[in-house]
Amino acid sequence: MLSARQPNPAGAHAWFASPAGLAVLASEAAGVADALRQRPGQAALWLAPPAVDLLQGEGDALTLRLRCHGAGFNGTVRCGLPLPLASETCAVVIVQHVLDTEPTDAAVPLLEECARVLVPGGWLWLFALNPLSPYRWRWRGGALSAREPITWRRRLRAAGLAPEAVSLGVGPVWSIAAATGEHEGAGLHASYLLRAEKRARALTPQRRLRALRWQAEPSA
Repeated sequence: MLSARQPNPAGAHAWFASPAGLAVLASEAAGVADALRQRPGQAALWLAPPAVDLLQGEGDALTLRLRCHGAGFNGTVRCGLPLPLASETCAVVIVQHVLDTEPTDAAVPLLEECARVLVPGGWLWLFALNPLSPYRWRWRGGALSAREPITWRRRLRAAGLAPEAVSLGVGPVWSIAAATGEHEGAGLHASYLLRAEKRARALTPQRRLRALRWQAEPSA
């Protein structure tokens, strides 16, 4: 069994390979590159839809790059949950639309895993679809679920992270074309970026997260 995640609804991530979806991903490429440059020389984790070119952007061999695949992920490695990383090993975690195909409650295990692998002072960069954007008609009828930033702030706090008070709007409003720059507040942009920090002490009480460490395989 790959993971505790439920399989994504059939075809949900396929929208990101459409012209409309690719325009959103292209608009976010600069933000992803900024995230990968945030803590040079330290490990990073990047989770993305299958349509994302994981070789784009900055980063180096310390970046674990994974695409959604069925109930788990593939890319640098093939895995599920728990993630194959020791606790407090990543300075940056990028979650790019991975949770836009999940019921809100189903996002909890993955966010808790992201919190577990982040070092104190590390940052999670969450890219999510904006339900208030006219662009929502581009994914209407699919299996995608867009949520407002306030929903993700609650989930991030519950996972022990400290989200920023203001999200950044990214991408087009209606036209199927990549848009440059980030804008204060989600506004009417197709997606938004919400960042959250892992502080030394969690902001809200949470259940104790299991610490994982690498273990050598037994010799034959």
